[in-house]
Amino acid sequence: MHMIPVSSSNLRAVGYDPVSQTLRIQFHNGTYDYYNVPVSIHQGLMSAGSKGSYHAAYIKNAFSYRRV
Repeated sequence: MHMIPVSSSNLRAVGYDPVSQTLRIQFHNGTYDYYNVPVSIHQGLMSAGSKGSYHAAYIKNAFSYRRV
């Protein structure tokens, strides 16, 4: 999965696979895959002023995930 570096105090890079709807987020302390994430959530994350806040509000407790 292609990872795009992001400016964030929490996140290092973000990747997304639209076929499987898997969102991969590399944090400073580990990498996680989130499942069944609509493309609109990925787009929202990438355009958010604060990616950490967006993750906490719209992704963290909304989608199943696992550490990779």
